[in-house]
Amino acid sequence: MKFSIGGPLKLAFRPWVEGLENIPAEGPAILASNHLSFSDSFFLPAVLDRKVTFIAKAEYFTTPGIKGRMTAAFFKGVGQLPVDRSGARGAGEAAIKSGIDVIERGELFGIYPEGTRSPDGRLYRGKPGGLARVALATGAPVIPVAMIDTEKIQPPGKVMPKLMRPGIRIGKPLDFSRYNGMEHDRFVLRAVTDEVMYEIMKLSGQEYVDMYATAAKRQIAEAAKADKDAEKAAKAALAQAEKQAAKEAEQAEKERSGS
Repeated sequence: MKFSIGGPLKLAFRPWVEGLENIPAEGPAILASNHLSFSDSFFLPAVLDRKVTFIAKAEYFTTPGIKGRMTAAFFKGVGQLPVDRSGARGAGEAAIKSGIDVIERGELFGIYPEGTRSPDGRLYRGKPGGLARVALATGAPVIPVAMIDTEKIQPPGKVMPKLMRPGIRIGKPLDFSRYNGMEHDRFVLRAVTDEVMYEIMKLSGQEYVDMYATAAKRQIAEAAKADKDAEKAAKAALAQAEKQAAKEAEQAEKERSGS
C-alpha cells in the first residue's frame, strides 16, 4: 500500500503532518481519529512508517467474482481487517477482539470512535464500546488523531477528487492505566471515550455535537425525505389548483358562448 498508493497519494496531495514524534517507533498503540472521509484510512497510514490496521466489514472480503477478489485484495493491501458482523452481538464484539489481537501483536490499531463518517464536518459523540474496551483490556496508549479537510477532497456525490492539501495532527499518547480492570464499567468506558474525543476536538478545531453521528445521519435523511415529500405535495397541490382553474375557465367560456 505504501508504495503503490501511499507514494502517489503523498506526491499528489502533499498532506501536512504535525506530531509524528508522538507515534512510537515500535510497540502497540491505538490511533483514535475523527472520521471525515473514506480517504482517512489511506492518508493516515501513508504518512506513517509503520503499518496501521483498521477494521472493515467482512463483506468487502467475501464478495464473489473478479470484482470481489479485487476489492478484497485492495482492502487487505491497505491494512483493513475483516470483521464478521453475523455474531450474536454483531460487529461490536468482533471489532473489539480484532483490535485486541492487533495490539497483542505489538502493532498499531486504528479506530474511528464516532463509528461512522461525520455527515457535516462536525465532531460527534464517540461510541464507548470498541476504543475504550480495547484500551483498557490491553493497556495500550491511545493516540488522538485529527484529520483536517479530507472531506473537501471528495465530497459525497463527487467522482473526481479535488487536489488540495489535507492535514493530520497527531496528539500526545493518553494513558488510561488508572482504570485497569474496569473495562466492563460503562461509566469508565464513557469517561475514557469522552476524554479521547475532547483531545480530538482540540486537535481538529471541529465543532462538537453531543449526539451520535448515526443519529445525526438519520435525522438528516428524515429531514431530506420530509422536504422531498413536502415538495411533492406542493407540486401535486399546484397541479390540482391549475387543473381546477382550467376547468372553471372552460366552464365560464361555455357559459359565455351559450349566452
